[in-house]
Amino acid sequence: MRKYVLRRFLQMIPMLLAISIIIFYLFALMPGDYISSNRKLTPQRAQELRNLYGLNKPIIIRYFIWLKNVFHGNFGFSLKYLQSVTSLINQYIWNSFIIAIVTLFFTWTIALVIGIFSATKQYSFFDKIVTFGVFASLSIPSFFIGLLLIKIFGVDLRILPIGGMIDTGSNATGLAYVLEVVRHMILPVFILTFLSVGSLTRYFRTGMLDVLKMDFVRTARAKGLKERTVIFKHALRNAIIPAITLLAFELPGLFSGAIITEQIFNWPGIGRIQLEALNFRDYPVLMTLTMLLSFLTILGNFIADILYAVADPRIRLR
Repeated sequence: MRKYVLRRFLQMIPMLLAISIIIFYLFALMPGDYISSNRKLTPQRAQELRNLYGLNKPIIIRYFIWLKNVFHGNFGFSLKYLQSVTSLINQYIWNSFIIAIVTLFFTWTIALVIGIFSATKQYSFFDKIVTFGVFASLSIPSFFIGLLLIKIFGVDLRILPIGGMIDTGSNATGLAYVLEVVRHMILPVFILTFLSVGSLTRYFRTGMLDVLKMDFVRTARAKGLKERTVIFKHALRNAIIPAITLLAFELPGLFSGAIITEQIFNWPGIGRIQLEALNFRDYPVLMTLTMLLSFLTILGNFIADILYAVADPRIRLR
């Protein structure tokens, strides 16, 4: 097990290196940049900036300079925000991580519970309600439900804040600050969970239905085992394997899917920075965020491979 984990971890290094080459070259070959799109800059000043940041050098030289700086924690300089990309992203990335991690926890917990009970009570009224909710989750746009919840809970009932991470002018610290952030998180997390739980519930339900028809489940029931033991000890460990594959795409998917939600609720996350960097062609910021999403995808695949063995002891890691 240790050798497999170490080998899979070492495989991530050349994969990340290959992805960095592709991402750097794609952004380097894109037409225009922040300097050329900024009409306030004179041709002389634009040329000075290109010479200062080495944008006139060949792509291969620029890549190795960038890669060397990355190993020192320097991902470039943002001309739009006039600060290093590392410090810029560090200001907002953790706010997005809070939303993403909490949403991931609620999504998997709710989808797992609902998917199991929906499969064990197939064609029941509960199963029909779940099916309706799944299709609603997959069909309703995030901006629509976000504005609707703001109208209901923020404007009409006034029980939840309508935006931001803390109250305007708040000086809360300690536990009061945490509770304030939690109140502001309720609506964004609810929307992201609602939008993500539908597809995952379908995977859990379908996987559980297939497993419940297998011979080993009928054998376990014939041996007189309790239904709870059959479902949670035998069937679930096999039904959860297809859903584990989705883990590789859940976390980066939440980051990309949270862009609209962060805009709606004015949440100070990385989504707003990503949109502004795209509008102003701030390629160092976009390139770093793309690398971050690639890293999260590779990390998700790594975690999924480990969880395969935990969920199914028949899988041998060699």
